[in-house]
Amino acid sequence: MRMRLQLIALSIILIVLVSLAGIGLWYRSYLLTPAPGQGEVVVVIPKGAGVRGIGALLAASGVLENDTRYLAMVYFSGLRAKLKAGEYSIPPGMTPPQVLELLASGRTRRYHVTIAEGLTAAQIAFVFERDGWVKPDTFLALVKDPAFIRQQGIEADSLEGYLFPETYTLVRTEADEAAVIRMMVARFQQVWQTLAMPKSLELNRHQLLTLASMVEKETGAAEERPLIARVFYNRLALKMRLQSDPTVIYGLADFNGNLTRADLRRETPYNTYLIPGLPPGPICNPGRAALEAVLYPVESDALYFVSKNDGTHFFSTNLADHNRAVQRYQRGQ
Repeated sequence: MRMRLQLIALSIILIVLVSLAGIGLWYRSYLLTPAPGQGEVVVVIPKGAGVRGIGALLAASGVLENDTRYLAMVYFSGLRAKLKAGEYSIPPGMTPPQVLELLASGRTRRYHVTIAEGLTAAQIAFVFERDGWVKPDTFLALVKDPAFIRQQGIEADSLEGYLFPETYTLVRTEADEAAVIRMMVARFQQVWQTLAMPKSLELNRHQLLTLASMVEKETGAAEERPLIARVFYNRLALKMRLQSDPTVIYGLADFNGNLTRADLRRETPYNTYLIPGLPPGPICNPGRAALEAVLYPVESDALYFVSKNDGTHFFSTNLADHNRAVQRYQRGQ
């Protein structure tokens, strides 16, 4: 009888050991089997997805099987609380533990979006919209939202001009309209802090930024910016109208690309042919060179400039010379 009980016990132990060995092999095969497929798989893990939610997303993308072995792997790995949201590129051949380590590393996909100097807030919104980063209407609503503007430490009615042009690195699940705007305004604040403001300037920061936006829109020739800034300073000192076409265009909601004499006579807060001094705010988002131009303009008596149709301008100190330049460069006479 005793022998029989021992045989039964040994049989049970053997069955358990065989079962455990089978389970171990089954679990080991899961850990060592690369994901099927030949190409790279992109998976977006949203915030708050949870372990099971992440497993379901990975399974739906064909990266790994979502079963009890996945849950066991997460538990035994010690990475349960370290899995990060984001967009991940998962190359072919990765094993489940390698996929888990990638999600814990936070090595998400990075995107680079370049915002050129001189774009308006509306144009910037559409640049970001192209790759699905923002909804333009939401973006522009925040640009003009008083509470949001105050949160950025800006004293203005709009963030136009404060969206610094640069190449930005973005990450899915971390970038929305508010985050993008905060990033751009923060960069403006950083750049502004590096610029020394001469004591002789009588304009405040908002006015200087407004003037820089005008300089940015008036020329694409970098070397001319400090001289164009000086022209505007000279006209302001003499209480002359600034007569800047880009400001007029900015104030026209229905501008069709052809600036007419009627447009120059239309009353808007931005028509510098009619209003004295500067417009109420920036007409675009200037870059560092334009900011430096208004802070450190060159010395000159010029009061006028006219396009030479090659990206540069002809500068004049009096109206007679300016009129002759207009005849030569704009009317071909």
